[in-house]
Amino acid sequence: MLTALRRAWLRRQLSDPSYAFLFDQESDELVSFDCETTSLNVKKAEILSIGAVKIRNNRILTSESFYVIVKPEGIMEASNVKIHGLRPKDVSNGIPVAEAIKQLLDFIGARPLVGYYLEYDIKVINKFLKPMIGIGLPNKAIEVSGIYYDQEIKTKRDGYVDLRMASIIETLQLPDLPRHDALNDAINVALMYLMLQARADKR
Repeated sequence: MLTALRRAWLRRQLSDPSYAFLFDQESDELVSFDCETTSLNVKKAEILSIGAVKIRNNRILTSESFYVIVKPEGIMEASNVKIHGLRPKDVSNGIPVAEAIKQLLDFIGARPLVGYYLEYDIKVINKFLKPMIGIGLPNKAIEVSGIYYDQEIKTKRDGYVDLRMASIIETLQLPDLPRHDALNDAINVALMYLMLQARADKR
C-alpha cells in the first residue's frame, strides 16, 4: 500500500508528462544496471558511463543491452582512470549527462531495476534526473547483495557474510566478466540475480 501511495505521489510531482511511461504497469522483464562515476560521494560524483541489460524469462538479453559514455563537466582525476579504465580522451567524445539519462529512461521504462549496491547508482541518477523531470526513478529496486545475504546468513555461525562482488561471484560459481565496466557489471549482476533465484527455488 505504501509503495502504491508513494508512486501516486511521485506521479503527481512529475513535471514532464512525456515521462509518464515510467508509471506504466510493471513488465515481467527486469533491467540490471550500473553506473561508473568519478566518486563514491554522491554529491561530488559525475557519471562517466551507464550500462544496462534486460532480463526476460530467466534469460539475460545481451542483444538488448544499453551502454553510453558520458562526458563529465569536471576534470577527471588520474586515480579514477585506474578503476574504470576510462581516460579523459575516452569521455571527451561522450554525450551530455542529460541525454544519457533520457536514453536510459527510454530503455528501462517501468521495469524493476536490479543492481549491486543499487541505492548508490539510483542516487547518482536521481541527482541529475530530478532537475530534469521533477522526480527520481520510481522503479522498483531489487538489491542482489540483500538477496545473497538473506540466503547466506542462515549458514553462517559467526553471523558474517562477505558481500564483495568478487566473493559473491566466487561463491555462486559464476564467470567473472572484467569489472568496473558499466555493461559488464550489469551483466555480472544479472547473472548473480538469476543464480540467486535458482538457489531460492531449490530450497
